[in-house]
Amino acid sequence: MKKAFITGITGQDGSYLAELLLSKGYQVHGLVRRSSVFGTERINHLYTDPHVAGTRLFLHYGDLTDGSALTALLGRLEPDEVYNLGAQSHVRVSFDQPVYTAQADAIGVLNLLEAVRCLKRPARFYQASSSEMYGQAVQTPQTETTPFHPRSPYACAKVFGFHQTVNYREAYGLFACNGILFNHESPRRGETFVTRKITRAATRIKLGLQDKLFLGNLDAQRDWGFAGEFVEAMYRMLQQDQPDDFVIATGESHGVREFLEEAFGLLDLDWRKHVEIDPRYFRPAEVDRLLGDPGKARRQLGWQGRMKFKELVKMMVDHDLVLAEDERVVRNHRNGKRP
Repeated sequence: MKKAFITGITGQDGSYLAELLLSKGYQVHGLVRRSSVFGTERINHLYTDPHVAGTRLFLHYGDLTDGSALTALLGRLEPDEVYNLGAQSHVRVSFDQPVYTAQADAIGVLNLLEAVRCLKRPARFYQASSSEMYGQAVQTPQTETTPFHPRSPYACAKVFGFHQTVNYREAYGLFACNGILFNHESPRRGETFVTRKITRAATRIKLGLQDKLFLGNLDAQRDWGFAGEFVEAMYRMLQQDQPDDFVIATGESHGVREFLEEAFGLLDLDWRKHVEIDPRYFRPAEVDRLLGDPGKARRQLGWQGRMKFKELVKMMVDHDLVLAEDERVVRNHRNGKRP
């Protein structure tokens, strides 16, 4: 039975990756930060499964900023594969918390690479790199050879992690890969990210639970794919004969306005009547357009995103409409109204 270690297991990507690896017969260990509240909603269905919990799925308290504890933990577990998905992952927040972002997203990668390097038995390492590293991109679409031009503390930290992963591969012979993932969404996306913020608001507006949605830059264009498919690419990278870096993307770019049009349109709403611009949500340095070329991943990994943009938006709207309906039932009950 192969053993995998996942940082960020309670996040969107971590939960999908855990599902995938468990389906392939892996024993999965996840790193979680200690908190006074539970943050395991995305993996509760796994952690409460008697066929998995305590036998093939284990959670361990820890933090990417604590290098010595990571080294001790990995030394005890001796995993075959390590997936570093943990991060302070919100670009706008990174401007408000640049030092913490660097500690988690840059030094955290270095801590984990050192822990892997110190293992008696080599483990294969995956680093979650980001399309945000391209920033003010000098070419479109972006490939594995496109120069980086980071435009946020988050992107700068990810560039550091990317190059350290390459450095450890070249200096120590580690099987270490970077997945340069473009935007990937799902119903498990955090509600502070623009796509999920839109689908949550649209469904709540439809049911009369709110009236306005406040957003920042509507002109931004992104390459949006389905997170559940993107984790398959992560897995495939670590099954190759030789380590390498790959762009994971759909090859299609869509704007925030287009996302609004699609999401609100599914609910027969006009987004223009409900969306207002709030300067607080603009970044000090904007990234206008990101578009990835997944050709290398298609050729070498046999991976290709299948879910189309409209399917993705519908999946998220359908999911959030159920949440909104449940919320309305609870609100009506509190107000003494019948369903």
